[in-house]
Amino acid sequence: MQHQSKLPNVGTTIFTTMSALANEHKALNLSQGFPNYPSSQKLNDLVTNAMNNGYNQYAPMAGNLDLLIAISNKYELLYNSTYHPEKEITVTAGATQAIYTIVSAFIKPNDEVIIFKPAYDSYEPSIEVNGGKTIPIQLSAPDYKVDWEEVASKISSKTKMIIINSPHNPSGTIWSKDDMLQLQKLTKDTNIIVLSDEVYEHIVFDGEQHQSACLFSDLKQRSFITASFGKTFHNTGWKIGYCCAPEFLMSEFRKVHQFNVFSVNHPAQKGIADYMQDSETYLGLNSFFQQKRDLFLSLISESRFKFKPSQGTYFQVLDYTKITNEHDVDFAKHLTKEFKLASIPLSVFNENGKDDNVLRFCFAKTDETLIKAAEILCKI
Repeated sequence: MQHQSKLPNVGTTIFTTMSALANEHKALNLSQGFPNYPSSQKLNDLVTNAMNNGYNQYAPMAGNLDLLIAISNKYELLYNSTYHPEKEITVTAGATQAIYTIVSAFIKPNDEVIIFKPAYDSYEPSIEVNGGKTIPIQLSAPDYKVDWEEVASKISSKTKMIIINSPHNPSGTIWSKDDMLQLQKLTKDTNIIVLSDEVYEHIVFDGEQHQSACLFSDLKQRSFITASFGKTFHNTGWKIGYCCAPEFLMSEFRKVHQFNVFSVNHPAQKGIADYMQDSETYLGLNSFFQQKRDLFLSLISESRFKFKPSQGTYFQVLDYTKITNEHDVDFAKHLTKEFKLASIPLSVFNENGKDDNVLRFCFAKTDETLIKAAEILCKI
């Protein structure tokens, strides 16, 4: 058989490559973005209780009502913003499924979608497989600031969607209130949909506030917000996320969602809903991860790596220009093979492989792991 691939340029991801290399060389793996410590025993017990109490059949298509209400209450508590639990929130099989479904629901052949690079690696394939055209805007290390004049110049009559991500993976930067106001101004009185990837909303440091799309009235009316319980509750393998949007957008999302996954893991939904009755389960994440960031950075302060402290997420970008001029992919592999420490090179997320000579390290690890990693980095 012969066929023409809808994604001809997609191969093995850098995450698979680096994790395989880490396993082969028995290296500490700070490449992929998941914790190496367990999720809450209380949460695990609540999910088990849900199983024992009969939550083992299909959940409602939009999600377990208790969880939808808990999510709605969270937005009122954090942002004084309202999403109707039954009409404007849908539980998904992780945020990546939410992102793919949003793009599938709205992007037609030749529609243009603006994304900011370095970008999470699911955005572009989701656009491409639906026949859309990616319009990239390249951000540069170390600040990864948006040039809003450039954004304005890239908007055309074909622009159907803009995808944003703050706190930003992989750079660890956050968008300011002014950034969000600029986006709101540019999209006002247009038909452009904004997809706001906010999976790290609860991980923002140094007293800064997460600028959610729902805080800006006009922006909210054209925006999907995607979120991840896996990032929030240290259990990425459960693949439970959700999205929020005005009803007229969400109704279109659900038309695709029901034929994609229909519904997701019911006992996990019920357990998370019960767990979220205590808001401290997510409000305490900023301090939890800032402690880990600060520990990691203090331990490598005498190393030859340069850095600006991560503003959010659980990733830290390190500049290695004082050490070598190797391409970042080559240096990441060298670091894994020779020094037994795995990271992620950022060029793979950039337009045309732009290399800023930086690597991304995940600090969602035990303190013991971070101490060992820092010892390695200080020897280089």
